[in-house]
Amino acid sequence: MEKILIFTATFNEIDNISMLIDGIKKNCRLADILIIDDNSPDGTGKLLKDLEEKNDNLKVIIRDRKYGLDTAHKFAYNYALKNEYNYLITMDADFSHDPSEIPNFLKNITNNDVVLGSRYMSGGKNELTMHRFLLSYFGNKFIKRILKLKSSEFTTSYRAFNLNKLKNFNLNLINSKGYSFFMETVFQIEKNNFRIFEIPIIFAKRKQGKSKIPKIEIFRTLLNVSRLFFKN
Repeated sequence: MEKILIFTATFNEIDNISMLIDGIKKNCRLADILIIDDNSPDGTGKLLKDLEEKNDNLKVIIRDRKYGLDTAHKFAYNYALKNEYNYLITMDADFSHDPSEIPNFLKNITNNDVVLGSRYMSGGKNELTMHRFLLSYFGNKFIKRILKLKSSEFTTSYRAFNLNKLKNFNLNLINSKGYSFFMETVFQIEKNNFRIFEIPIIFAKRKQGKSKIPKIEIFRTLLNVSRLFFKN
């Protein structure tokens, strides 16, 4: 039987994480779940450890400080390879990514190397408020045009990896930090000629809590796009 790992990273998601775990289990009851928490001051880590004791398929890692999304996703990818999972699905912990889409990712990942959840293809939708929507929409258009990429979505983490076909892809070689990590991952996957398939997703407003995307990420993304442009 094929092994599936679903991963998310948390920081101050105490109001969302229990419901997210329930949603994942409802939509993929055979999957294992890996969650990395960066020492959330709101008690998310303690709640996760309590849930871990009650759920055999839940693995929780609490780090001693905020190391960042890029390091968490690299750890999850390497963890999945080391433990011989066939498929890895990554997603946000704030319900901007609907767990009910998981079966659609699984249906499409068997014949592809990577499946990207896209807000900017036919059938996709971005429900962010106007300011953040415009930044995201034009940011993704800018990345696609400057780096000459085929995909339409570069900045969400809702994606699936076929680890049977990606054994020679090393996520540790991605140099971008923070949210730019997701953009460079797509760039490197395309440039290494792996097969990417996009499916439409609805990107919802977070259910509880506040967005944790710092404004510096805009400038960081611009710098990383420029770096990849000249490298390419």
